[in-house]
Amino acid sequence: GVGPSDASPDEGVVEDLPLIDEKAVEQLTEGLISHYLPDLQRSKSALQELTQNQVVLLETLEQEISKFKECNSILDISALFSEAKHYHNKLVNIRNEMMMLHEKTSKLKVSGINI
Repeated sequence: GVGPSDASPDEGVVEDLPLIDEKAVEQLTEGLISHYLPDLQRSKSALQELTQNQVVLLETLEQEISKFKECNSILDISALFSEAKHYHNKLVNIRNEMMMLHEKTSKLKVSGINI
């Protein structure tokens, strides 16, 4: 006779599984895709727009940074010019003093005092 040890544990399992209907699987897949695809496409376009906006923002920031760099260099040049003007005024004052001293020594020489 057939005892419990003779029967395979998997026996009868295959017959118990319902047959997979390929058309049903295809329809379920299409339904799933049609449910999620519009949201995914909207997300994709929103991400693309965000990326484009970030690129524009980065370019704008780079332009602003270069403007600040130009401003700094202009300020440096301005400081240099004001410093040059200051030293020029000092030189003019020294020259005037030297001319005045020269005149005084010339007058002293004319009056007979040797220096």
